[in-house]
Amino acid sequence: MEQQEKKGFFQGVMDKIVTVANMEVFPSSKSEPESQPEDVDGTQSPVSESPAIINPFGVVDFFGKLKQGLQKTRDGLVGRIDTLLLGKKEIDADTLEELEEILITSDIGVKTTVELIRTLEQRLGRNELKDGEALRLALKEEILARLTAHHARLEIGGQRPFVLLVIGVNGVGKTTTIGKLAARFSADGKRVLLAAADTFRAAAAEQLVVWGERCGVDVIRHKEGADPSAVVFDACKAALAREVDVLIVDTAGRLHTKVNLMEEMKKIRRVIGREIPGAPHETLLVVDAATGQNAISQARLFKDAAHVSGIALTKLDGTAKGGIVVAVSHEFALPVRYIGVGEQIDDLRDFDPREFTDALFQG
Repeated sequence: MEQQEKKGFFQGVMDKIVTVANMEVFPSSKSEPESQPEDVDGTQSPVSESPAIINPFGVVDFFGKLKQGLQKTRDGLVGRIDTLLLGKKEIDADTLEELEEILITSDIGVKTTVELIRTLEQRLGRNELKDGEALRLALKEEILARLTAHHARLEIGGQRPFVLLVIGVNGVGKTTTIGKLAARFSADGKRVLLAAADTFRAAAAEQLVVWGERCGVDVIRHKEGADPSAVVFDACKAALAREVDVLIVDTAGRLHTKVNLMEEMKKIRRVIGREIPGAPHETLLVVDAATGQNAISQARLFKDAAHVSGIALTKLDGTAKGGIVVAVSHEFALPVRYIGVGEQIDDLRDFDPREFTDALFQG
């Protein structure tokens, strides 16, 4: 499928291309790719074409877009809570038990739900929950408190290059997330380089190249089946030589070879740290919100072995399981850096706990 895009959507093509032995460099191009990049699940990840958007990250009604993206989660979670509490003049243990069931089945998670209910029971004992509206407000406050406790936005500090290692299982939207991040950083005036270290899946590097062309950034890649650490080594060398601001590294996510995958992650980290002391500066785990409790399993799998420091939750707009945001952040004490609430390039948003909670509970 062909789509016409505005020429010059992203500017700042790099003029200099550094060639390293055994390395293929794919320079940015002003020519339009013939098709949209596809993620591993086959879904297209189009760049926004809206004529109303001059800067793709300058959309005015962010809150409205977030509310729209969370519609299914709001209906499945808050809608059921509102039905439970409608007209409630008195809150008792039975009400909290029904609320507990709603939270668990809405992917808030057992551990987080038990803690929330215990806290609400304490507030009930202090006569703070006199009716349904008071309970609804208290629940919103408790959810916000847990999201805020571990929240921190990703800051590209004084490190240069800032190395962002992106991990996650196949199918979660990892390649699309990398492309959108590259676009964000480029739009902010940063020089960006991408490393296609997922050499196991042939389409991964091709998708990354298409995103690189769209964003005006170069991609370092090797042939299919090459050693991922060799790609990372060359990418680090190129990033230093070009004095780029941000190096984003894609990685494989094949769970059926779990042990080998984790060893590969460790090796990649060692190579990055040796070539750029202190790096990687961020290890971002990309998780598909639609997988619900599987997202928790993925976070548990990667957290220690890969030293995860932040999470990006994708596809929130297509699921009623958005409660997983609370579960993943709270259970693993990890900041949610980004959430995806749509397919457009500006729909990868910095996560804001208060904004998220307001959008979730607001009808």
